[in-house]
Amino acid sequence: MSAKKSVTNQKVEVRIAITNISSELAFECPSSVDEIRSAVTLTLSSGSPLVLSDIRGREIIVPSDKIGFVEIGEQAERRVGFGTV
Repeated sequence: MSAKKSVTNQKVEVRIAITNISSELAFECPSSVDEIRSAVTLTLSSGSPLVLSDIRGREIIVPSDKIGFVEIGEQAERRVGFGTV
């Protein structure tokens, strides 16, 4: 049994700020950071909606003109115990 997570089980945390709305969309996405970055870049350059899926298979669709910012980050490993960082 291995303690390492497999690469196929990787999740990426995504936060999207919507203009004129105080809260953000936050979800975990099964896509890679590069795939999400290219989808956001294509959306912003073409004006088409941003379409991403979360880990439960739901689709998130955001109009390109409503995107304030997109934060993409790999999920941090949760630490257990009282050890120092």
